[in-house]
Amino acid sequence: MQRQLRPTQGQFRNQVQDALHKKRVDEIKLIGDFATIANFIMYVSYIGEIIGNLNGDPISPVQPLFAALNATLWVGYGWLKPTKDWRLIIASFPGVVFGILTP
Repeated sequence: MQRQLRPTQGQFRNQVQDALHKKRVDEIKLIGDFATIANFIMYVSYIGEIIGNLNGDPISPVQPLFAALNATLWVGYGWLKPTKDWRLIIASFPGVVFGILTP
């Protein structure tokens, strides 16, 4: 008679934990990807601000808002990493505050 192999409760719990960990890592990588894209958009949008300021035009709220969005994403990324990245969080948090207050 052939015995059917079933995972034990501990093995099943480990499989579930591994799947949840992989999902969390994937979510963190997705936030990192969005933060990278937001960072790129922030610097590209800043070119128009520099040109406008050199010509004496008042500043548009686009650059500070993208700076706030970018900084918020980096704070979230640093917070959600398996080991919190306090250097990234602390360095990015002023960008959230100043980006919101500037426009």
